Amino acid sequence: MEAASPAGPAAPQPRAPGAAGGLGSLLRGLKGQLCTWSILKTVALGQMLSLCICGTAITSQYLAERYRVNTPMLQSFINYCLLLLFYTVMLAFRSGSDNLLHILKRKWWKYVLLGLADVEANYLIVRAYQYTTLTSVQLLDCFGIPVLMALSWFVLYARYRVIHLIAVAVCLLGVGTMVGADILAGREDNSGSDVLIGDILVLLGASLYAVSNVCEEYIVKKLSRQEFLGMVGLFGTIISGIQLSIVECKDIASIQWDWKIALLFVAFALCMFCLYSFMPLVIQVTSATSVNLGILTADLYSLFFGLFLFGYKFSGLYLLSFTVIMVGFVLYCSTPTRTAEPAESSVPPITSIGIDNLGLKLEENLQETPSAAL
Repeated sequence: MEAASPAGPAAPQPRAPGAAGGLGSLLRGLKGQLCTWSILKTVALGQMLSLCICGTAITSQYLAERYRVNTPMLQSFINYCLLLLFYTVMLAFRSGSDNLLHILKRKWWKYVLLGLADVEANYLIVRAYQYTTLTSVQLLDCFGIPVLMALSWFVLYARYRVIHLIAVAVCLLGVGTMVGADILAGREDNSGSDVLIGDILVLLGASLYAVSNVCEEYIVKKLSRQEFLGMVGLFGTIISGIQLSIVECKDIASIQWDWKIALLFVAFALCMFCLYSFMPLVIQVTSATSVNLGILTADLYSLFFGLFLFGYKFSGLYLLSFTVIMVGFVLYCSTPTRTAEPAESSVPPITSIGIDNLGLKLEENLQETPSAAL
């Protein structure tokens, strides 16, 4: 009879050779699928916004070229009125701290400044076309992207990697290709009456767009989308209405109204309303910077439609430009940015991490899980 082994703790059982590795591979595969789906979703949402901008550009050009109607402030005023009727009224029926009166008591002056920035950004860009060239507007309008990134760094504590800077440079290269295609196709036919004034207006408008977009990202991620749209609708209506009565009275009085002009105004207002309504949703899951990179293709969509509607000349550089911009956009979205929140902050916590931080969270969890399994 064999002697019994002495009593003691059970010896550890050997782990199956591929158990930890299989779990890690599964998690890495899941992360890759989620990131790929998120990037595709971001690209699709960005191009949806570009199509909305394209719709506003085409209707405005139809009004200006076919019917000699040039009233950008009136068109913006209609959009702000729609936002007022939909989102501001929605805030009025809310209770507690989300109520319209409660918001106005606490921070009305902040939203006055935001409404002013948004209204004047739209107006200055459109007005710049009267003074400078199409090329200058397209190139200098990109000035808003580095301004936006700088504001995001200091206000939203966004931290970029080298690949993000490369991606932005690639997108701007695509814009340069588009401008070159315009020149070769003969679209640069306006020398402008005062190029310096026009260029300054573009830079100011692009900077105000950046301010508006950073404020939008801050509000929709830390407060609510309805509050942003409701307050912009309220103060945008007031500010644009006052400015409208000053600068466009004669232009509006000279309009020979018919159903076609009215239909173009309605189409413009619907495109702009959809743009304002959907952009906060996209910013919630991405960032203001990635959205602005995505909508760089809006001019190209307008050019493609212009081939049939306005007789533009086609250039293969347009397709190259579109491809370069999309490559830069995907490259930017493929790598998450970091958010360096201050140690002590009185601002409410961010309720949506977005795709930029989602990738980081998955990466951190992926690094912790295999070690915990071991």
